[in-house]
Amino acid sequence: MLEDIGGVAVRGYRAATFSIGARNLWAFAELEAAGYQYSSSINPIQHDLYGMPDASRVPFQPEGGRLWEIPMTTVRAGGRNWPCSGGGYFRLLPTFLYYQGLKRVNRTEHRPGIFYFHPWEVDPGQPRIAGCGWKSRVRHYTNLGRMAPALDRLLRDFAWDGMDRVFAGVLPPAATA
Repeated sequence: MLEDIGGVAVRGYRAATFSIGARNLWAFAELEAAGYQYSSSINPIQHDLYGMPDASRVPFQPEGGRLWEIPMTTVRAGGRNWPCSGGGYFRLLPTFLYYQGLKRVNRTEHRPGIFYFHPWEVDPGQPRIAGCGWKSRVRHYTNLGRMAPALDRLLRDFAWDGMDRVFAGVLPPAATA
C-alpha cells in the first residue's frame, strides 16, 4: 500500500519498538530475504524496553549480509550512548539538549542524524487511556502540546532528506522501473 501511495519502492524497515536486538539478529537475514536494503531497527542505547547499547552507532552490515543496519542516532557522552533520534526523547528532553546533540553528530562526528516521530505525538487532544501505568503515561502524554511547534522549528533549523539519499554512500541505487 505504501508503495502504491508513494509511487516508489519501500527499501527500508524499522522494527516496532526497536525490537531487533542481540537475541534475534536472525531477523536481518529475513529482512534481506524480503527484499529490504536497509533497516533502522537498532537503537544503541540502554532502555528498559529495548536497546542494544553495545551496537555500532554508525551504519553496518550485520551477519555479513548485504542489508545495512542504520542505527538510531545517539550521542556518546559519559561512557554511554544517549538518545538523539526523536520520538519520546524529543518530547521529554529539553530542546536545547536535543539540538546540541544533533549539532554534535553533524559537526563534530560529521554524520547525518536520523529523526523519527509517531503521528500521535502531534495530537495533544488524543484520548487518554485510563488505567495505564505512570511510566506509560509519562512516555506517551508528556509535552504533546509542544511537539508540533518544536517539530516545525527542527525542520526549519536543520537540513533533511530521505534515508536513501542521506545514506546513498552505503545503500545500492534504487531500482528503476
